[in-house]
Amino acid sequence: MIPSASPSDEGPESPICSAKGCRAAAVWVLAWNNPKVHTPERRKTWLACDDHREHLSNFLGMRGFLKETVELAEWEERPQGS
Repeated sequence: MIPSASPSDEGPESPICSAKGCRAAAVWVLAWNNPKVHTPERRKTWLACDDHREHLSNFLGMRGFLKETVELAEWEERPQGS
């Protein structure tokens, strides 16, 4: 499930950045997987605004968890389950 901002922000279903304390609109999806916990095909997601994309990507990348970074619009266009 993609986190959403409250209705007073950018709309009732506007995804927000996953960075702690950030309420900015999400622009990026960081798909990740912890191989010690998840099956290889499983993808968890964090959302990022432009300001937090690099920080969140580095956090996941240093741990070997980051699998893919794509624009939110592209991610939402994909068929479910891919």
